[in-house]
Amino acid sequence: MRLLIVEDEQTLLQQLSEQFRNEGFVVDTAADGDTGLYLAREYPLDLAVVDLGLPGRSGLELLRTIRSEGSRLPVLVLTARDGWQDRVNGLENGADDYLTKPFHAAELLARVNALLRRAAGWAHPVVPFGGYTLDTANKQVRLDDTPIPLTAFEYRLLEYLALHPERVISKQELTEHLYPDEADRDSNVIEVFIRRLRRKLDPDGAHQPVVTHRGLGYTLRQSPDHDQ
Repeated sequence: MRLLIVEDEQTLLQQLSEQFRNEGFVVDTAADGDTGLYLAREYPLDLAVVDLGLPGRSGLELLRTIRSEGSRLPVLVLTARDGWQDRVNGLENGADDYLTKPFHAAELLARVNALLRRAAGWAHPVVPFGGYTLDTANKQVRLDDTPIPLTAFEYRLLEYLALHPERVISKQELTEHLYPDEADRDSNVIEVFIRRLRRKLDPDGAHQPVVTHRGLGYTLRQSPDHDQ
């Protein structure tokens, strides 16, 4: 998942970037509202964490602008302003959630994961697909009660597919959301990881959870009782 953090306090910005990268996110950062707006417009983001008190364009202005342009990007407002009117203003201008400083890192992570699930139509942290379950809180995958060990990148790839059900996801989209800009992107690497996922999820070919649409991309097979 690709996350934008817009925060002018450099120490906090660095801490948040490190925290989310350690959790497997691709992280883009901005220290002012104008740069944040540019990245929100130009980058293929999954969620943004935006401080209100930014130099130049405020976080509220950034939020108001992207919503007026039709953006549905999930946004969590992170700020030292704890008055009820500030919270109301943020929510009424399009914020999806609100967290005041100081905060616990675990709570911020939990709120971000919850927003990502809701954006995909899931309220519960456990997402079923094709007889499997993907636990987004604990980053675990199971078939029935049997855990399936995955590398960090394999999990991120599977999670992206699981949180975008019924869509054909191209290799280009996967590379944009799973690799940082400075990375040496090779879409053929996605094919390698898809093959690894298939071997680990379905070694005997009984379930075939990952469906290839030749020349288009991939979907994750949903269980018959899939209910968003």
